[in-house]
Amino acid sequence: MEVKKMSEVIKNRSEIVFLYDIKDANPNGDPLDENKPRIDEETGINIVTDVRLKRTIRDYLMNFKKEEIFVREITNEDGTIQDAKARANSFLEKTDIKDKDFNKQKDEIKKAILEKCIDVRLFGATIPLDISVKEGNKAKNVTGSITLTGPVQFRMGRSLHKVELKHIKGTGAFAASKDKRQKTFREEDILPYSLISFYGIVNENAAQHTQLTEDDISLLLEGMWNGTKNLISRSKIGQMPRLLLKVNYKEENYHLGDLDKLIKIKDIENIQEEKIRDIGEIELDVSKLVEILNSNKEKIESINLKINDRVKINLEGLDTTIKINKIVF
Repeated sequence: MEVKKMSEVIKNRSEIVFLYDIKDANPNGDPLDENKPRIDEETGINIVTDVRLKRTIRDYLMNFKKEEIFVREITNEDGTIQDAKARANSFLEKTDIKDKDFNKQKDEIKKAILEKCIDVRLFGATIPLDISVKEGNKAKNVTGSITLTGPVQFRMGRSLHKVELKHIKGTGAFAASKDKRQKTFREEDILPYSLISFYGIVNENAAQHTQLTEDDISLLLEGMWNGTKNLISRSKIGQMPRLLLKVNYKEENYHLGDLDKLIKIKDIENIQEEKIRDIGEIELDVSKLVEILNSNKEKIESINLKINDRVKINLEGLDTTIKINKIVF
C-alpha cells in the first residue's frame, strides 16, 4: 500500500465538543442488559460509550475515505477471525529482518502501523505481539506488546436531557420452528429522542509519539460528522450531527476543560425533558460557553465550528477578535 505524504504533526492542544441526536432508535445498546439503550438510572440520562463513537469514526474513514484501520474485523481463508497478534505481524514487511532480533521486528511493526493506520495515530492502541525469533538454528516465539497512548481521548457521551425508554413488540416473518403455524415475536427497546453530547481532548504531547497530523485531525472531524450521518443500520438510522466545536489553544499544555458542561438546553427546568422529540423543539443555551471563551480569548488560537441548519443557538456574544473557522466537508 502506498503511504501518503503526511502533514505536520500537531503542536497545539485542542478541545472538541460534538452534539448529535437520534430518533426512534438505539444509539448504543448494552450487551449485558438485553442490548437496551444505556441509561443512568439515577438521572435518566442516556449514555453512549466512547468506543461507539470511535467505531463510527473508524468505519467512516475505512469505508468512505479508504484509510487503513488497524482495529477491524478480518476473516481468514478458513473462516476464522484474525486475532490482534496476526494483525500486527501482517505489518512486518521487511523480509530481511524476519526471524531475527525481536526489538528490530517490533520497531518495524510499530513504524509501519503508525505510518498506515490512522486510528492508531488518533486513538493509540495496546498491540500484543507474538514474533518468531531465531536462536542459532532454532526458532522460538517471543511475546510482548506495543503500547501507544492515544492523543485523542473522548469521555462517555451523555444526553443533555432525561430520556424515555420505549419497549416495542412486533411479529416476525417466519415461524419459530418447523411445522409451527404461529410467527415469531420480536421485541426491542428504543429511545424516541436523545440529544447526545461528547467531549474530547487532542493532546499535543501524545501526538509526538503517534505522529498525529493536522490532516488526521481534519479526517477525525469529518468522521465524527459524516460518519454519524452515514451510520445507516436498523438500530442507528435517524442519527444526525448537530454541532461540532473545536477550540485550538496557543498556550503550551493548556486547555479550559469541561466545555461540554457549558452547553445546556434553554429553560430546561420548564420542559418535560422526556417528552422532547425533535431538535426544533428546543434552543441551546451557550451563554456560559461564550462567557468563558471570551474571558480566555488571549489563550485561544482559533475555533473550528460547524452547526446544523436546524439548531437554534445564539453565538452573537462571542468576542469578534476570536478567529472562527467554518468547518467544511
